[in-house]
Amino acid sequence: MRIAVLQFTHETVTFLPNDTTLDDFTYVGSPATGEALLQTDPKGYMGGFVQVAREYADVELVGITSPLFPKTGTGSGWITEEAFEHFIGIMVKELAEQGPFDGAFLALHGAAAVRGVPRPEAEIARRVRAVIGESAYISGTFDPHGNEDEQFLKSANMAFCVKYFPHYDMHLQGERAARMLVRAIRKDFVPTNAVIRIPIIAPTVLMWTGASPWSDLVQRALTWEAREPDVYVNVFFGFPWADVPDAGMTIQVLTNGKPALAKSVAQDMANWAWRKRHALLNTTRIHDMASGVRLAAEAVAEGKGPVVLADSSDRSGYATWLLAEILAQNLKRTLVATLASARQVQALEQAGAKAGDDFDMEVGGLVDESAGPAVRVTGKILRVQQATAGRFRAQNWYLIAFGEGNVLILSPYLVQIQEPTDLWALGLAPEDFDVVAIKSRVHFRRGFDDSGYSPTILIVEPSQPFVGTVRLDGLNYKHLKLTDYYPYGNPAFDGEVL
Repeated sequence: MRIAVLQFTHETVTFLPNDTTLDDFTYVGSPATGEALLQTDPKGYMGGFVQVAREYADVELVGITSPLFPKTGTGSGWITEEAFEHFIGIMVKELAEQGPFDGAFLALHGAAAVRGVPRPEAEIARRVRAVIGESAYISGTFDPHGNEDEQFLKSANMAFCVKYFPHYDMHLQGERAARMLVRAIRKDFVPTNAVIRIPIIAPTVLMWTGASPWSDLVQRALTWEAREPDVYVNVFFGFPWADVPDAGMTIQVLTNGKPALAKSVAQDMANWAWRKRHALLNTTRIHDMASGVRLAAEAVAEGKGPVVLADSSDRSGYATWLLAEILAQNLKRTLVATLASARQVQALEQAGAKAGDDFDMEVGGLVDESAGPAVRVTGKILRVQQATAGRFRAQNWYLIAFGEGNVLILSPYLVQIQEPTDLWALGLAPEDFDVVAIKSRVHFRRGFDDSGYSPTILIVEPSQPFVGTVRLDGLNYKHLKLTDYYPYGNPAFDGEVL
């Protein structure tokens, strides 16, 4: 049983001015092929898929040359057609040369946006299908912040989407993708899908599944999976910062040859979400920058620290609004982690800057209007250290001491700090900080909230409707009509299967 393994993932913010290029996907370790690809992301989709697939003695996995997540993280815009075609061309060529295959696994995201390609993940499945043939089976894994409709499943047989935000179950969905792919190849499982799109569009900061009603939505899916054997429910929350035609919420249900059951479950899930649409979009309080910093200082004074200030709106990583307010209000003992500032990082590297050197530079800002103006910071370089967080490990980060007990971490690209241990691994001590200011929407709750680290969490964004705002009507959509979605219009919803 031969299974091809491929990957192409990106969460594309099409409102950012910097395209995601071939160079962004090309760095030490990317693209990856063969066993190197199979060993990437051991706690994620790939790790789960490979672990379970290799529990079957008769399964051979073939790693097809694939790009890893771009070095820009999620802080970049449209994927260029050149980058997409370059890697898909390599994949198709290798599939043809190394076949035949009984199946293929596609580690995807769901929110990739490619210039000239309306539905990239569906296009990848279509091209893979054209090479491996109609008798083979295709299974894929997805992030819940995907914009997916029925098109992927016109070429692929199965999709498995993460349910939790933060994404605790990536490995589990990879496991499922492997197990069901093997069963399908053995003719023990007949993939049968039902798909319903729901005209709801929401900013991702509202989608925390640790609280109702998003937790209720997840639980409803889990209940269906528990009560009916061989039922798998995907809830795509949608990703509103990819201006693509299939944006918004989607329900997908997979059964073992039971179309009526698939339809029934999909309709139940979709109707529940539609009934709860107002509650789903009114779950999280967002503070303006000035209020958030003021409330952080008050919480520290009242003994309710350490405080997390989470900038939910910064999609590039360069935004300076929070740092500027921290300086303006003279917030003390604050760790700002991180501020993307690629040119300054490069200049510091070229100058051979080291710990103990004076620091006086304008940092951040400038990449677009939503990033704001650069902000001058004066202080000393506390430390120069390679990043400790995930795929950023090859990057130099500069730790700048400024003000009264404050530290600013400069990174080349957007970083969402998810675990406080990523900060302490840089040589910082948790007892030195009353406030941690980060660029994140929900992922940070994994390490800062669920762990009990911070008793006070404040979500902030600038007063202007910049990229990442909860006020989506401030964005210039060109490929979708915002009034086709709740809450910006009054769309009809009939719950019909696509």
